[in-house]
Amino acid sequence: MEKDVWETLVKPGKRAKVGATFTFGNGELKAEVIDVLDNGNRKVKFFYEGVFEAVLDSLGEMPLPPYITEKLEDKERYQTVYSKEVGSAAAPTAGLHFTEELLNKIKAKGVNIAFVTLHVGLGTFRPVKAENIEEHEMHSEYYYLNSENANIINKAKESGKRVIAVGTTSNRTLESIANDNGRVKEQSGYTSIFIYPGYKFKIVDALITNFHLPESTLIMLISAFSNREIIMNAYKVAVENKYRFFSFGDAMFIH
Repeated sequence: MEKDVWETLVKPGKRAKVGATFTFGNGELKAEVIDVLDNGNRKVKFFYEGVFEAVLDSLGEMPLPPYITEKLEDKERYQTVYSKEVGSAAAPTAGLHFTEELLNKIKAKGVNIAFVTLHVGLGTFRPVKAENIEEHEMHSEYYYLNSENANIINKAKESGKRVIAVGTTSNRTLESIANDNGRVKEQSGYTSIFIYPGYKFKIVDALITNFHLPESTLIMLISAFSNREIIMNAYKVAVENKYRFFSFGDAMFIH
């Protein structure tokens, strides 16, 4: 999009009609709705002085899922310990389970760790409403893998070791980059890959992921990794044992 124009989530939508204007803080930031998109999101143009990210940081709050009602005093609480790049609309929540101490213990066991970048888009939050899942449209998301981490992943595959993705975001990134032989190279771009049952995985051998919302693209991805019956049984056990779901919830290991 053009400079200072962003796609946004709004609530309540009836107040955000084309031409509507909003003022934040003491006028440091102003916004005008310039279009209503087909998915209900709004295209908004912002007006400010200075650096946009700095203005947002001073006025805004961490965008949390609606089921988290408690305000986070520490913004870093909703970040992974290895996060570096700015740009994602949400945290890769499977990574929230990992502390520096745990990562060091994993390395001490001889496990090599590689990192990828995927800027999670707003489409992650959209439920699948299409009768035919092949008609569901995924938003494109930016990804990046550098050569150092690509080499770590390729060496693992060549030596017969498993590639374990931490989270559906890492999974989608690797499957977008991998060639048919299950190898990756330094690459950046945008992916709109939609993984659902029947998909043949090219590189990922196992997955660590949280428990997801029903009718979401995320639960379809993990069903593709195993099968729907096994996944639904795992969810049944999770409910019976009062496991925690979603962002700050428990995780499962699928292989």
